[in-house]
Amino acid sequence: MLARIEDQGDRLVVVNMNAEKRGALSPDLYAALMEALAKAEEGRVRALLLTSEGGFFCAGGDLNVLVSRRDLPEAERRDKIDDLHDLIRGIRACPVPVIAAVEGGAAGAGASLALACDLIVAAEGAKFVASYVKAGLVPDGGLTSALARMVPRPLAMEMCLLARPVSAERMAAMGVVNELVAPGQAFDAAQRWADAVAQGPREAQRVIRGLVSDAYEATQAAQLDAERDGMAHAAGGAEAAEGIAAFLEKRKPAFGG
Repeated sequence: MLARIEDQGDRLVVVNMNAEKRGALSPDLYAALMEALAKAEEGRVRALLLTSEGGFFCAGGDLNVLVSRRDLPEAERRDKIDDLHDLIRGIRACPVPVIAAVEGGAAGAGASLALACDLIVAAEGAKFVASYVKAGLVPDGGLTSALARMVPRPLAMEMCLLARPVSAERMAAMGVVNELVAPGQAFDAAQRWADAVAQGPREAQRVIRGLVSDAYEATQAAQLDAERDGMAHAAGGAEAAEGIAAFLEKRKPAFGG
C-alpha cells in the first residue's frame, strides 16, 4: 500500500506513503483521496488533511508510468489525465476545507495537488516546482489555473517555462502558503488549522468555499447574486441563530460536530 486514510473522527487524513519515490502519484493515492472525498460528505467530518511520509509532499507523476503510456492512443492518454483532473475537481468541490501539509516540496502534479487545497502549511526550505518542461511536457492538474490565480504572471511563466523552484518562504510572502513552520512540523501545524476549522459552522464554511472558488471566474453580477442567495439561506439557519446569539451574549458559539 502506498497510501492510507486515518479517520480521526472530525477529520480525515490522507497519508502518501510512496516515500521511495518522493511521494510520486500512485493508484493507491488516487483511491485513498477519492475515498476520503466521499467520506467527507458525512456530517461529522470537518476537515480533510493531505500529508506524506519520507519528507517530501509529492513529486508528481511517475515518469516510468508516463513512458509506459507513450504508445497509447492520444485519446487514452487524455483519459488517464482526466483521472487526475477528476481528483482536482473533487478537492475543489469537497464540502469541508482541505489542508495540505507540505514537507520537502511539491513538484509537477504534486504542486497541482497542493495548490488545489484551501489551506497550505509548508516547512521552511520546501520548494514548489512546475517541473514538466524539463521532461518536454506541459502542466496538468489545474496547475496553470492555480498559478494564474495565486502568483504574478511573470513568476508563473518562470515556473512553467524554466521549471525554477519557488521556495515556501517566497510563497508565504505572496500569501499562497498560510503558515511557514520548521521542517518536520508541517503536519502538526496543519492539525492546528483543522482544530480551528472544526470549531466553525460547517454549512457556512461549505458555502464560503464555493463562493471564494467561483469568484475567480464569475462576473461581479453573478457573484453578487450568489452571495445574496447564500446569505439569505444562511440567515434563516440554525448556525446563524447560534452564532448571532453567541455574539450578543458575549460567549463562544457552539456550532457542534
